[in-house]
Amino acid sequence: MIPQRTRDLLDQAVEKQGLCGAAFGVVDTDGQGETYGLGWAAREPEPLPLDGETWWDLASLTKPLFTAREILRVVEEGLLDLDDPLSAHLPDLAWMQETLLKARTLRQLLTHTAGLPAWAPLYTWGDATTIRARLLQEPWRLRAPGEVVYSDLGYLLLGTVLERVRGVPLRAFGLDEGLTFTPDRAHSAATERCPWRGRVLRGETHDENAWALGGVAGHAGLFGTLAGVLTQAKGLLRERWLSPAAQAAATRPQAGGRSLAFVAAQPGWSGGSLCGERAFGHTGFTGTGLWVEPELGLAWVLLTNRVHPSRHGTLDIQALRRAVGNTLLAARG
Repeated sequence: MIPQRTRDLLDQAVEKQGLCGAAFGVVDTDGQGETYGLGWAAREPEPLPLDGETWWDLASLTKPLFTAREILRVVEEGLLDLDDPLSAHLPDLAWMQETLLKARTLRQLLTHTAGLPAWAPLYTWGDATTIRARLLQEPWRLRAPGEVVYSDLGYLLLGTVLERVRGVPLRAFGLDEGLTFTPDRAHSAATERCPWRGRVLRGETHDENAWALGGVAGHAGLFGTLAGVLTQAKGLLRERWLSPAAQAAATRPQAGGRSLAFVAAQPGWSGGSLCGERAFGHTGFTGTGLWVEPELGLAWVLLTNRVHPSRHGTLDIQALRRAVGNTLLAARG
């Protein structure tokens, strides 16, 4: 099921292009699958091998696999609507300020069309309590609604909405097997030698803002094994990830090639150029990704720690992702 050409590309990335380690898996609609792992869980401070139970920092795969999915589950329960204004669930947002952010909707946050900036160094603001308060009160400079700006800030606010609706912190939410917010460090792939934290990161989120908020936020903090993420891919492929209506909403393109949870196939996207119009997927900064091709009945997951020991390596992870997708789909026929 995994073509030799795909294996060769991954081998070259590890042996010649500086990639530390990779775990790759494929699954089809019949439930048949195959996996391939190579490289190392860590090279620094000492070499550590990968195994089938290695936890990977999923980075922005947190957005679709946790935050967007949980928002849609709340919608299924009738506790909120996607077109609710943000202020309906965060009444203390921009307290005693006039801002258009109050009227921006949950749908706009999910599709990255709320006009929020992409990122801000929240981890420099102070402790977690201060960051949480300032996130709601910061006078964000907004773009016009509708323009797609991929924004961690929007998903940070969605995480806050989830905590308010459920009445518990994100860390207390239930997760499927193979997903966790608290991985075993001894069985986790290392990410960066972090200049701010002064250590090689293993078993703690690579994302600075999520770490400053206690390790879990709406945009990052989720860890997964290859088997765990493949289970998510299988659920998406077989349309058992949410209710039929909610899953259709999660995967249907809405704005700028984005659905409520994923990125639709389009020129230059991470899944490669051989995907059909219904294909979708998502990636994470640490080197992770999940893709689903419904027309060919195939889904695949590539988990890497391409930021180890530094995010400033020479590997072109986007080119590798596209090449993997193209060789896999070409062999599928």
